[in-house]
Amino acid sequence: MPPLPTRTLPLLYAIILLDVVVGAAVGPVMPDFVRGLPEPQLWLSVGTGIFLGVQLFSAPLLGRLSDGYGRRPIFILSAVGTLAANALLLPVRAGLYFVNRVSDGFTNGMYATARSAITDMSPPEHLFRNLGIEGAIISLGFVLGPMAAGLLLTVLQVPPGQQAGYVVGLAVALGALNVLLSLWLPETHQQRNGVRGAELRTELGLAINPLTLWKRLQAKNASNPGIRRIVLTQVALTLSLGYYFYFVPFVSMGELQLDARGISYLFMYFGALSIVLNYVFYTYFADRLNQRRAIVWLALLGTPVLLGYGLVGTSKATFYVLVTLDCFTLSLIQGLLEGRLARRTTEVDRGEIFGLNQAFQALASFGTALVFSGLSVLDLRLPWAWFALCLGAVAWLAARPEPLEPAVV
Repeated sequence: MPPLPTRTLPLLYAIILLDVVVGAAVGPVMPDFVRGLPEPQLWLSVGTGIFLGVQLFSAPLLGRLSDGYGRRPIFILSAVGTLAANALLLPVRAGLYFVNRVSDGFTNGMYATARSAITDMSPPEHLFRNLGIEGAIISLGFVLGPMAAGLLLTVLQVPPGQQAGYVVGLAVALGALNVLLSLWLPETHQQRNGVRGAELRTELGLAINPLTLWKRLQAKNASNPGIRRIVLTQVALTLSLGYYFYFVPFVSMGELQLDARGISYLFMYFGALSIVLNYVFYTYFADRLNQRRAIVWLALLGTPVLLGYGLVGTSKATFYVLVTLDCFTLSLIQGLLEGRLARRTTEVDRGEIFGLNQAFQALASFGTALVFSGLSVLDLRLPWAWFALCLGAVAWLAARPEPLEPAVV
């Protein structure tokens, strides 16, 4: 494979950053789309479940296409799809919100392709670092998105009734920029053999059947023992990380009563601290640790943090203390699992494995969205007990010895 242009990895990071910024920018105004509906927190959660559930079939489908035709076409398709999905939000209507969730959920399946592309171009000694930087980039997007939205609303002094339209307009402009960056991205995957229509139909049929997804995971695990355990641990983590999507309904409709600016400031702080911690952790420590043992301890320490979120009441200071502890514990786990999975992939099936993993994550995300939306109708504090239980499952799964690995002491 000829050497890639030096711009490739930074450009890929920029594409990921802009994609996250677009999604994070519209997050604080999403409650405006469902505020007039009965039980708005339920409909906001349903929209999240739709967005995540669509990835059940889009992630493995896009992953398979990226193995057959290359990573670059998938990035272009995803960027165009995200632009179109956000353009649908320009009239602030509940119906268009749900259409957006379907459309944006499909193109969001490109993150399996992003991790495949990073792994394509990363030598083994830099794999954890590069995937860790991806995690820091995603955290940066969660800062810059709400920051851009907050600055826009503050500088222009936008009245509450018009805030959603202004923020969506910003997201559309940034989405158009990402289309241009995706067109400039070089191809990172050279072993392309195309994909027949029959293969795509088969892939789609397999993707929407959880039992078939499990059989495919079993097959991959038979040839590469340990993949199944990592994916199952990732599923448990995804179930607990549903709280990322629950933050907005919880802080806007619960006792904290944060408005769009308050939500923007929350994500700015959360993301800024996550950037620093992820960068330091994955640059200087991740490769020197026993990653599996680190996952166990980070999950154990993060479990009471999730329980604490449900007990903060009206105290914003306590809430911010818990956000700080969150950044030091469970927010560091994702990159460790991705790095461990990446080390078990090959050039031939990398996109397929990452797509399969993201499909399981989408299934878990959809399931956890259904659970927390149902629990939130009973009491807005109850979902935090569910998230904490799932994070405890992460510690339990990671603590169990894997093939060819010693038990955790």
